[in-house]
Amino acid sequence: MKRKQFEPLEIDTFETDVFPLPKHSHTYYELVYIFKGSGNHHINQLLIPYKAGDLYLISPDDEHFFDIKKLTKFCFIKFNDSYFESNKHLSPDNLVTASPSDIMRNPLLKEEKLIFDEPCKTILKKTVENIIEYNRFQKVSDSPIVFFQVLSLFGLIREASAKFLNVRVDNNAPQKDDLTSYIHQNIYHPDQIRIQVIAKHFNISETYFSAYFKRNFDVSYRKYVTDYKVKLIERRIQSGQMTMKQIAYEFGFTDESHLTNYFKKQMKMSPIHFKLLHSV
Repeated sequence: MKRKQFEPLEIDTFETDVFPLPKHSHTYYELVYIFKGSGNHHINQLLIPYKAGDLYLISPDDEHFFDIKKLTKFCFIKFNDSYFESNKHLSPDNLVTASPSDIMRNPLLKEEKLIFDEPCKTILKKTVENIIEYNRFQKVSDSPIVFFQVLSLFGLIREASAKFLNVRVDNNAPQKDDLTSYIHQNIYHPDQIRIQVIAKHFNISETYFSAYFKRNFDVSYRKYVTDYKVKLIERRIQSGQMTMKQIAYEFGFTDESHLTNYFKKQMKMSPIHFKLLHSV
């Protein structure tokens, strides 16, 4: 059952050693900031260790919960589509290319933990603290000041996301970044990353595409796709949250046997052996 929210924006801060909710989803979006503590964040059958300073993006498509190992202080910044729609007149033009809801739903930002370097790490913490402090005295959903604070969080997310896997959350990217973003978003759909399809998508001739990719990335297109796909599969096996059948279905393999043979060919070991060596 999805948890519901009626205010456009709500702030919820608490400290606990036992997370109060089982696995759940929402009708709204959540930015979850960790002030202190450690444990594991379970999201969409993935397991991601968390610590102080981490920020997680949860959209209505996601199911998640936190498995707390050390007393944790959370801040949940919850908003729905109407929050940004009602403040559209305050939004900068660059949100047209990638709205906050687009960023929140980006599947790549569920796979990878955002890493904030200084000074962004400190700015992130202070921005969350500013929002919490304002919430003590005023209604946050009606405040332009808080709206701009929330926008600054998305600015930090954009900057952090550009540092790993060439992920882009906007459309103003050089062609190299466009290529990697397309591959990462379509890695679960084999038909969409065939050379014929991706070459057509970027208006590059099929015969030229492979050479073009190798020149720009110093690795063949086939190896790049294989390495990235294997990395994602490894993560799922390691977390122990999905069966091989479920992983096979997610990545478009015909069946579990097809996935097992693919993994053995790439890793020189079976998925079972890999799991024994790399259990979380």
